Amino acid sequence: MKNKKHLIQAYFISLLLVPFTVTAKDIRDSHSKILIGGDHNYPPYEFINEQGQPDGYNTELTRAIAEVMGIDIEIQLGNWDKMRDSLTKGDIDVLQGMVYSKDRSQNYDFAPPHAIINQSIFARKGEAKVSSLSALTGKEVIVQEGGIMHDYLLQQNVNAKLILVDTHAAALRMLASGKHDYALVANLPGLYLGRELELSNITPVGKPFGTLEYGYAVPKNHPQLLAQFSEGLAILKNTGRQQAIYEKWLGALEKPYLPWEKIGLFTGIASAILLLILSGIVIWNRMLTRQVLLRTNEIRLQHEQLIQADKMASLGVLVAGVAHEINNPSSLLLLNLPVIKEMYQDIEPILEEHYSVRGDFDFAGLTYSRLGSEIPTILDDMLAGTQRIRRIVNDLRDFAHQRPVDSYENVDLNEVLAISIRLVDNTIRKSTDNFQVHYGSSLPLFLGNAQQIEQVIINLIVNACQALDDVNKGITINTYYLHKTNKLYLEVIDQGCGIKPSDLPSLCDPFFTTKREEGGTGLGLSISSSIINDHGGTLTHSSELDKGTSVVISLPEISRAPLI
Repeated sequence: MKNKKHLIQAYFISLLLVPFTVTAKDIRDSHSKILIGGDHNYPPYEFINEQGQPDGYNTELTRAIAEVMGIDIEIQLGNWDKMRDSLTKGDIDVLQGMVYSKDRSQNYDFAPPHAIINQSIFARKGEAKVSSLSALTGKEVIVQEGGIMHDYLLQQNVNAKLILVDTHAAALRMLASGKHDYALVANLPGLYLGRELELSNITPVGKPFGTLEYGYAVPKNHPQLLAQFSEGLAILKNTGRQQAIYEKWLGALEKPYLPWEKIGLFTGIASAILLLILSGIVIWNRMLTRQVLLRTNEIRLQHEQLIQADKMASLGVLVAGVAHEINNPSSLLLLNLPVIKEMYQDIEPILEEHYSVRGDFDFAGLTYSRLGSEIPTILDDMLAGTQRIRRIVNDLRDFAHQRPVDSYENVDLNEVLAISIRLVDNTIRKSTDNFQVHYGSSLPLFLGNAQQIEQVIINLIVNACQALDDVNKGITINTYYLHKTNKLYLEVIDQGCGIKPSDLPSLCDPFFTTKREEGGTGLGLSISSSIINDHGGTLTHSSELDKGTSVVISLPEISRAPLI
């Protein structure tokens, strides 16, 4: 009996020590030097300059983040494929520039992007234009080993012979020397290197394609490290410093280049056009003045929306970091509370026997007769509270989550609605005896993520059910398509309590809820609105108190296939 009591005490002490051990390690890690890796020849993003030092847009951005966050860093640039392997092995902590892809996200976590990378197919002058990667079938294509295009060509099974090189510069030099058919490289580095190396016989053959997010990457399960770079980047964006660094390195390359021999011709044409414009200024002046007055209010509203969007971006970075930090202790509680409950159930007969033989005794500072019967309830309440924390954290992560477009597919709205209704059938039957669904006929497909749209529909149906105070009041759902707008629509109409007019503008704001006392977090409609916006659609509400609410989702039909 005495030995078992000591074992129980030791177990409780170990539970108390675990969180502090994890925190202490985090603190030690936060004071060590962070090793940053990158490509040694990927200008203008990152490269070794003539003085033998790391340079470029990524490098200057990294140093600025280290400055505002007060962290100690060391930048090491080398062969890209080896640097990527070093990150996987843990020899370096961060890659300051990696293109995001769904497959890569299985092994790495990404900060919000600090640039957008487009890809280009380069060929020797005189070659025909290339409109898609399918045109590379049977051709010899030079590509950087371990780069995003190398990954993509392997995944898509493009039947081309791949010639692997270490750098973009090596790929372009090889192509310029007359070897192989094409080089597949990032657009800006390709243009930059072609100019710097004076490779005048090669040129892009087709428009840039494959717009991809490019930013900091860390190995999986390093939330504190990722949060430091995400927060630092958000600070630089909000202060305008990141844009200044971007313009310094990339702005000039993004502007169209005009050869000097054409400037004279353009100047003459511009002068003629200018004379025509000047002759009509007097007439247009009065019309423009009238238009300016109309547009002033619109511009002011757009400015306010931009400010709000910037705030939401910063909030997303903050939420991602906080969610990671909360999940660690929550997971520990969810793991250990059931063990403690089971342990108490095992010792409860012993305590009861002791109580029946020797009478009442103190247990955790209170009498056993008072506390004994309440301990299971206390543990159940603690477990329920921890599970609620986990649900709120998951909602926060969904709200802040960036949803990659490459996960989209062709989706049937009627099919998604039918699945959603089956999943909440029990809730519907408990809430109303008058539930109607009208499926539109011959609806076109839309491009999107079926699971995310299903999540939105379920949220709207549950909200409608909660708004009803009588099973005789009904819910009606309609789907339809309007040729005039080329959009699909889903409408959820309830005969519930309605929404106050003053609350309607705030319904999709994060953390706004009229059901706080019932456990609402105010994230359901925020997440739903974000999902619909990501799909290029809209989520609108109309309501009248004591009469009901109508919620309408609009989604654009598929109008054209993707480029690649």
